[in-house]
Amino acid sequence: MNNRKLFRIISFVIALALSYFATTHFGKNNQASQSNHASIDNTSTDSNSSSSSTEKFTDNSEVEGKGTVVKILNDDNKAGGDNGSRHQRFILRLDSGQTVLVAHNIDLAPRIEMINEDDTIVFKGVYVSNDKGGVIHWTHRDPNGRHEDGWLKRNGKIYQ
Repeated sequence: MNNRKLFRIISFVIALALSYFATTHFGKNNQASQSNHASIDNTSTDSNSSSSSTEKFTDNSEVEGKGTVVKILNDDNKAGGDNGSRHQRFILRLDSGQTVLVAHNIDLAPRIEMINEDDTIVFKGVYVSNDKGGVIHWTHRDPNGRHEDGWLKRNGKIYQ
C-alpha cells in the first residue's frame, strides 16, 4: 500500500469517527465527551502479568488496552471511496470510563464474529485522538511490513 493510499484511508477513518461522535452521545456518565486527551487503561496481555497502568496517549500513538463493547455499529463499506477498505466498527468503554471507536479493517483481517455488547475486547492498534474519546485503528497486520502489527482479542482468540 503506498503512502498516499494509507493517508487517504486514515483520513477517512478519522473523518468518519469525528462525524459519528459529533452526532452521537453515549449517556450522561460519559467522561470522554469532557476530555480532549486519551487515558487508556493499558493492561498487559501477558498472562503472567497482573499489573496495569494508566497512560495518556498522543495522536497517532501505538496503544494496547482493553474495554467493554457498549455499542456495535454498522460496518463502513469502502471507507475512503472505491479504493478504500471496509471496517467493522464498535464502541469500547475503557476501565477509565472513556469511550473509543474501534475501526477494524476487515479487508485485511478477519471480522470478530458474533460480537455482543458487554464483550471484553483486548486491543493493540493506533490511537487517533478527538474530542469525543478517540479512534483505535490499525488493528491488523501490515501487508507491506512497514508498520507494527495490531490485533484484537476476544475470548482468547486473536483477530489480526
